[in-house]
This record gives sequence, structure tokens and C-alpha cells, in this order.
Amino acid sequence: QVQLVESGGGLVQAGGSLRLSCAASGRTFSSYVMGWFRQRPGKGREFVAAITRSGGHTYDLDSVKGRFTISRVNAKNTVYLQMNSLKPEDTAVYYCAADDGGISLIWTDYDYWGQGTQVTVSS
Repeated sequence: QVQLVESGGGLVQAGGSLRLSCAASGRTFSSYVMGWFRQRPGKGREFVAAITRSGGHTYDLDSVKGRFTISRVNAKNTVYLQMNSLKPEDTAVYYCAADDGGISLIWTDYDYWGQGTQVTVSS
């Protein structure tokens, strides 16, 4: 089992940047595919980005390509989401998640979840 704790959310103006962090504890972090998801007001949970166990491959939602970057440092048991050029439509609760199966863009495939961190982008 793994426990996940997100941090780094907040209020930012459109065009600004934030970096989200997700610290993991418990079972070996490097044994998990890691993902970031978000839930915008009144919407379902949406895939944002995922990264393989080694960090060698990443996958992104089309609407965040070129703006968001997922990365991980296995030695620090941490996965990051660097978010640049933020837009008001990026406003959401952002969750990190761990998957002990294969890489997936589907939230129900992920086994462990953090509590979420609020990101609010003002126009």
C-alpha cells in the first residue's frame, strides 16, 4: 500500500505557474505508475498526465500539452506537475494517484489516491 499527499495548490492569475508535488510513503514508490487527475466544478474526474515507473515516458491530456509537465524523482518518493500558462479553465481540485498495473488514462484503474489540492486560476 502507498499513502499520497499533494501540496502546492493555490490561487494564481491567468498566465501564471504553479508546481504541484505529491509525496508518497509506504510501499516502494518506483513500483507504481503515477498519474495526475483533476475535477473541475460540476465535472467528473479527468485525466491530466501520467508517468511510467522509471519516468521514461509521459502521457498528457491534449489541452495541457506544452503547458503542463509531469515528472518524478524516485529517490525522493515524489511526483510533480509543473503547470505553466495557467488558464481559468484549469481551475480544479488536482489529485495524484498510484497504479500498480500498466500505464492508464482511466481514473478507475488507479489504486491509491491523495486527498487533492485546490488550484484556482483567476482571469
